[in-house]
Formats: sequence, C-alpha cells, structure tokens
Amino acid sequence: MSAAQGYPWRVASPTTTAWTDHARATLTAAGHRASAPRDEVIAAIDSLGCSVTAREVSELLRERGSGVGLASIYRALELLERLGLIKRFDVGEGVARYEPAHPSGEHHHHVVCDSCGTVEPFEDPALERAINRLSDKVSFEVAAHDVTLHGTCPACVRSS
Repeated sequence: MSAAQGYPWRVASPTTTAWTDHARATLTAAGHRASAPRDEVIAAIDSLGCSVTAREVSELLRERGSGVGLASIYRALELLERLGLIKRFDVGEGVARYEPAHPSGEHHHHVVCDSCGTVEPFEDPALERAINRLSDKVSFEVAAHDVTLHGTCPACVRSS
C-alpha cells in the first residue's frame, strides 16, 4: 500500500519542499553532519505530511526499500523536535504523532475519531481569531497553541 493510499487524510503542504530544505539547512547550521538515515526520515515526514507516528515513518521507509531501523527513526524525530523542525503531539491514543513545523508559522489543528483513531487536519480562521482574542485577555504570553477535537468519524457513525 502506498502512503497516499494508506493515509488519505494526509495532504502535503504546498511548502513541503521548502520545509525539507529548511530542515536540512537548520541541521547544518546547528552543526549536524549530513546523515542518510536522518535524511530519509525527513523525506518520509515530508511525504506523509500531517500527524504521523514513528511506525508509519518506518512502514513508508520499508516500502521504499530503506534499511533505517526504528531506533534511528526515533533518534531523528527527537533531534528534529529539539530543533523545532517538527511538532510532537498526542491525540489521546498514547502514541506520539509528528508533523513538519513550517518556518512561516503556518499550522492547522486536528479532529480525532475516538472509535477508529482516524486523525484529520482542519483549519478555521474564526477559531484562530478567537484564540488570539483570548491570548490578549490572559496574563500569559502565548507562544503557540494546538487544538485537538475528539468525536466519531462518519464511517464509524454509519457502522454503529
């Protein structure tokens, strides 16, 4: 199964090539030497896009004939997160999920099916405006936010 077939809700951002270039440049600027396994992880995240697990990265790399192991994938994910190149989040299933952190600040949120685990991205300008208004009212300097909604997807609603 190809990544596109297995993960239909994942849509690569129009800036994915820019993200890949940004990730590589940031790694170099931070003093990290080029690494083929890390580069394969970056390419996989770029291909899969939104809300991927380490296992999904591993499956895609295996489909591509790569020999990169799960331990190397986790090390690469940890480094990419530490450098702010990916965002790590939990949608409630006990498994960390990752996605590219675009240098422009472009982002989206997620809705999760509590029955089957499907994760879909969504954007809502009105929600962003509401969050900005709220951040003006609290005593914290809000640097970032993430919204995850939980519910039941249409397929699970139909099957119940």
